[in-house]
Amino acid sequence: MELWQIIGIIGVALCVFEILTPTLFFLNLAIGAFLTAIISIWYSSIPGLIVIFVVLSSIILVFIRPMLMKKEPKENKTGIEGKYIGKTAKVESDITKDSGVITIYGERWEARNVHDDIIPAGSEARILRNDSLIMYVEKI
Repeated sequence: MELWQIIGIIGVALCVFEILTPTLFFLNLAIGAFLTAIISIWYSSIPGLIVIFVVLSSIILVFIRPMLMKKEPKENKTGIEGKYIGKTAKVESDITKDSGVITIYGERWEARNVHDDIIPAGSEARILRNDSLIMYVEKI
């Protein structure tokens, strides 16, 4: 087995490690190993190839990894914030600072008014925030 093949196998093993631990760390090392394998076709000094691998992996780690780690902002919110916050709900029982019930999407939620007034049953309220199982609302 030739030297470039051995280094290529090391690169494949590093790819497998990246799959098992998706941190984008081992991917940088794998790319460094693949580039070193290509260089080893013409240059066969093992200590020199180790230095080349370390230098290439370091450069990739410092310059390319930050670009790979950038996350695009999510346009669509998910969970409680995306499904309920800012939406309008029907008031089932009078909502005060201490009690009340709303329904939204056929679900029944405990509700509290963020203001001092009372939101009467049958009206609508806008959900402002959520705290555990309680929705905090305001009158529309």
